[in-house]
Amino acid sequence: MNTENKSVTAGIVDDDEIFTYGFKKITAIKGLFDEILNFSNGKEAIDFLKDPQNKQRLPDVLFVDINMPVMNGWEFNKAFEEIKSQLGKNITLYNISSSIDLEDIKRAKSNPIIADYLLKPIDEQYLAEIFRSLQNAGDLRLYN
Repeated sequence: MNTENKSVTAGIVDDDEIFTYGFKKITAIKGLFDEILNFSNGKEAIDFLKDPQNKQRLPDVLFVDINMPVMNGWEFNKAFEEIKSQLGKNITLYNISSSIDLEDIKRAKSNPIIADYLLKPIDEQYLAEIFRSLQNAGDLRLYN
């Protein structure tokens, strides 16, 4: 059994600079994630994931807002599903939103590539659980 904790990189895909700042601040205070990649929309994130030069920097987990300009979270999910087998790394995907619309929640939870739908602000304890699971097991699957 490997007792070393692996390095865990997170990616946040969100155009809300205040939320992103808060996410980075709380994860730094709590000692979660070794690196946080930041993307302001889904297209920026997809372009990064597809670029072979970024192969060694791919995140272990992505937190994707559903309401963004250029490419929203729903469009990102579809594009991610099309490229995920080519990435060479298993990336856990979470949708995040301040929307409590039951249709949004159902839509995310019914998609098998989405681990969970998280409401903003994200629960710090749940975030810590996600980090520990990725760090220790290398992969978290909380699928609905």
